[in-house]
Amino acid sequence: MSARILDGNALSADVRAGLAESVKEIKARGVTPCLAVILVGDNPASAVYVRNKVIGCEKAGMRSLRFDFPADADPKVVLDKIAELNADDGVHGILVQLPLPPQFDEKEVLEAISVDKDVDGFHAENVGRLSQGQRAFFPCTPHGVMKLLEAGKVEVSGADAVVIGRSNIVGKPMAMLLTQAGATVTVCHSKTRDLASHTRRADILIVAIGRPMFITGDMIKPGAAVIDVGMNRVPAGLPNEGKLCGDVDFDSAREVAGAITPVPGGVGPMTITMLLANTLESAERQAERQGV
Repeated sequence: MSARILDGNALSADVRAGLAESVKEIKARGVTPCLAVILVGDNPASAVYVRNKVIGCEKAGMRSLRFDFPADADPKVVLDKIAELNADDGVHGILVQLPLPPQFDEKEVLEAISVDKDVDGFHAENVGRLSQGQRAFFPCTPHGVMKLLEAGKVEVSGADAVVIGRSNIVGKPMAMLLTQAGATVTVCHSKTRDLASHTRRADILIVAIGRPMFITGDMIKPGAAVIDVGMNRVPAGLPNEGKLCGDVDFDSAREVAGAITPVPGGVGPMTITMLLANTLESAERQAERQGV
């Protein structure tokens, strides 16, 4: 058996086409969705992510603003910029690219962003709303995963779902979204005993641990849907050394799973797509408040 590929590139293109049409409609009402991105330091990976987000905005017809600060920036300067953007009605989404340099209190920075412009979905109030099933900005990666499961016709309600990873960015919100969709969810992590006993019973397996090719085919239930959130490089000494890979050993997993996401081309494209969707939603909310 060879698993169906859950193609994030194709789904992302479809969703973005719909977003572009919605952007045209709201612009005709006098509102141009705008995302402001703050980058601190010169982390190469962060710079790539920011560039891709800005390009995504442009292609969707949205406006984007980018603010770059040096690695030794005073946190107060960045917090002042966030306050300025919070007060700007022309800005609908604010994103601070993580990770931040060590002099920053990451929690303080994320909490400084207005909850109404927190399109990353990391603000404590948005997390609280999500946990209670209220209207909230969903964190982009877990939201993208849910869209992939939906598009792939993977039945979530009643399924046994296992999430490997308990981060605030992916693991925890992922578990909440799956629970709200009717799945029975287990969250595994570095302290979990006999991890394979959990993964082998999962109808849906979400892997977000940052360890290259860690989950192998013998750890997967036949026919399961496997969502690989990881983005790594193949370790030295292995075939395809240095090539991009996920947290799942794709070659062995695809022979067991019923559906699987590739890396690259799976979850990654959907993350930025859902960021654009959240920015559009923020603009629409503002238009509602203003009666536009």
